[in-house]
Amino acid sequence: MVESTEKIVLKPIGVVHTNASDKQVKEEHRKIEATVEVFPKFKEALQGLDGYSHLFIMSYLHKLRPEQIGPLKVKPRRATKRGFKLEELPTLGVFALDSPTRPNPIGLTLVRLLKRQDGRLFISGIDLFDGTPVIDIKAYQPDYEAKKYSMPEWYLKIMSKNGHV
Repeated sequence: MVESTEKIVLKPIGVVHTNASDKQVKEEHRKIEATVEVFPKFKEALQGLDGYSHLFIMSYLHKLRPEQIGPLKVKPRRATKRGFKLEELPTLGVFALDSPTRPNPIGLTLVRLLKRQDGRLFISGIDLFDGTPVIDIKAYQPDYEAKKYSMPEWYLKIMSKNGHV
């Protein structure tokens, strides 16, 4: 298969609004509440969301520094908050990590839907900054859950030392 050089164009369907600072989002995202403002021309796509407890939010990571876009290998820096030194951590492919460093600056986050009001979704557990463009929303469904799964040895080692990374 030949690698495609075709350009892909995505249009934002909404934007994240939160009073949390960027630092708070980085450190406390599981506690952060926000609103996703869905633009009027996409509002009818929200019909049927009421009653779902969780949503996947896909976003364009607009605050990445240029050096964060493109690298294919990084260290799991979040583990330094758990007591690891950077030099102790393995260098891994970005597809193995929940790192913002990506070939394409696209984010995926699972949030709790608190309520929907007109074209606004009130959510919690967001790890996106104020003003982040939203490119898609998908309702969480039970068949997404992996009942049996495995984790690589490096991940288990990090988890066993100080909890979830």
